Amino acid sequence: MSEVVIDQVHKSFGAVEVLKGVSLSVAPGEVTALIGRSGSGKSTLLRCINGLEQFQSGAIRVAGHDVTPDRAALRKLRTDVGIVFQSYNLFPHLNVAENIMLAPRRVKGVDKATARKKAEEVLALVGLSEKIEAYPDQLSGGQQQRVAIARSLAMQPKVMLFDEVTSALDPELTGEVLAVMEKLARDGMTMLLVTHEMGFARRVANTTVFMHQGRIHEAGPSRDLFENPKTPEMRQFLKADVK
Repeated sequence: MSEVVIDQVHKSFGAVEVLKGVSLSVAPGEVTALIGRSGSGKSTLLRCINGLEQFQSGAIRVAGHDVTPDRAALRKLRTDVGIVFQSYNLFPHLNVAENIMLAPRRVKGVDKATARKKAEEVLALVGLSEKIEAYPDQLSGGQQQRVAIARSLAMQPKVMLFDEVTSALDPELTGEVLAVMEKLARDGMTMLLVTHEMGFARRVANTTVFMHQGRIHEAGPSRDLFENPKTPEMRQFLKADVK
């Protein structure tokens, strides 16, 4: 039984078709990396999975939820599907604990003491227990991104989506964030991630999907895909990445 099923999804922005019949499935506990050039449809696909973008045709089912434009259905979907973006989107007037506690209290109706306990748990998981009372402007970019991950984890999602979460970070801070994601993978979190970190995709992802011009061009076990690319487009992409 797959945790994520994407079936022949088409998505257009005006006259521009961005996703051209994408089909993909992810089993529980699997990590799938989406790679490809800018404009290939990776981030749009991720946003469709979480209902942030409406698609024109096809079907998506995630963690037992059918993705539809219905607001009530979307609220239920997002209690089980977390998403972390390149920008941290932390509330600057709230401290770390308050940022993390906000969604469980407002969306799930969790009481303050329980939400605080969960905030402490997820901060320990991302290695930031000592920053629980800090404000976002007192944190480095890598620390803010780890708090953003902790905030999603506090909702106890079944699936986590990561959209280029390290692209705004320098190499040292990138390593901090990737280490957290690798730990989540080891702990069995179902994850889809859009990434330019080819080494991370090869090492951590069970499956890598190469998207090209709105379609899945190649897909398979990560090591096989990187060691034996089958198409000229994939070979060219990997060659450019090495440079």
